[in-house]
Order: sequence, then C-alpha cells, then structure tokens
Amino acid sequence: MFSRGATKSEIDLYIINKVKAYRAENNMSQAVLAIKLEVSDAFIGQIENPRQRAKYNIAHLNKLAQIFNCSPKDFMPERPFV
Repeated sequence: MFSRGATKSEIDLYIINKVKAYRAENNMSQAVLAIKLEVSDAFIGQIENPRQRAKYNIAHLNKLAQIFNCSPKDFMPERPFV
C-alpha cells in the first residue's frame, strides 16, 4: 500500500497542506491549533511531518472548518487524484 519512507497518500498530503495554509493565513502556531482542535501539539507535528503516519480524519476536518470558519470541503481537492 505505502512505499517505504512515504506513509501518506497524495490526498492526505493535499489536505495537510491546505490546513497548514489556513494555519499560516491565521498566524496560528501548531500549539494553538492543537489547543483549538483538542489534540496534542506533538500530534499536529506528526501530521505535518510527511514521514509520520498521523493524519486528519473526518471529525478533525469538521472541527478545523469550525476553527477556520469555512466548509470541510475547503480542505479537499476540486477533482480526484489519478
């Protein structure tokens, strides 16, 4: 399923980068996002590290949409990856 060293899919990385962009636009640190998302700041660091398996789930995306005042679909690509 995953090749050695790459533990996240293309769509996982897309979503993570979208969340990072929202975080940057709002001048929000990993620690502040972790507090708002009710997870540890280490967890956010693991999510943002492409070599770690941690990633956002649907419940996280819903909570992130509340935090950033947007829709959960704003974290998803317009078209499927091929």
